[in-house]
Parts: sequence; C-alpha cells; structure tokens
Amino acid sequence: MEIKARARFIRISPFKVRLVAREISGKMADEALAVLRFLPQRGARVLRKVLEAAVANAEQRSQVDVDTLFIKGIQVDGGPVLKRFMPRAMGRVNRILKRSSHITVVLDEKTGKAKTPQPKKK
Repeated sequence: MEIKARARFIRISPFKVRLVAREISGKMADEALAVLRFLPQRGARVLRKVLEAAVANAEQRSQVDVDTLFIKGIQVDGGPVLKRFMPRAMGRVNRILKRSSHITVVLDEKTGKAKTPQPKKK
C-alpha cells in the first residue's frame, strides 16, 4: 500500500533538493532517515521532514508495518519563481530568480522473500 507525503512551496531550488533525493531513492525508510540526518545540505533537512511525515502517515494505518517501508519514489517539482532585480553598473539590471519546490515522497512496503542470485548458465 502506497503512503504519500507532500511539501509544497518550499523556498529552495529543485536542483539542490534533487541532488539529495538521488542519494536516498530506493532505500529503506529508517536507513534513509539516518543518511539524511548527517548530510550537510539544506535540502537534506527538508527531505527528512517530508520523509518523517510520510512515516507518520503510515503509522496511522493499522495494516502497514512501518519497519518494512522503503522509498518507492521521490518527486521534486519546481514551484513558483519569485523574480527580483539587482541594479548593476551603467544603469543596467540583472534578474534574480528565487526558485521554490514541491516535494512528494512515496513509500511502500517490501513484500516477499529476498531473491538469491542464480548461477549463470554456460
């Protein structure tokens, strides 16, 4: 059963969050939380909060075992962009784009036994 959590209008560039999201995609939820706790990037703090929210959503459902949750997918989309201007020399101006993100984390339960590698046939 899929469990989702979403954070919208987060004031950090989607590119910066995606760099961290690639590190934890496909990992078990508790392992990903441990990794995010020690990453120095600001995007790691934001992703950790969304992941904790998804785990809390899973705890609310009685038929879900929280210990078997893994990250099925992380989607980081761009949100609205604030456009600001900075004056430059000789009457010119530079545009500054302050980007925002929408982050969606999807968790699912690991089911079945682990597959053993089969020997290659000659």
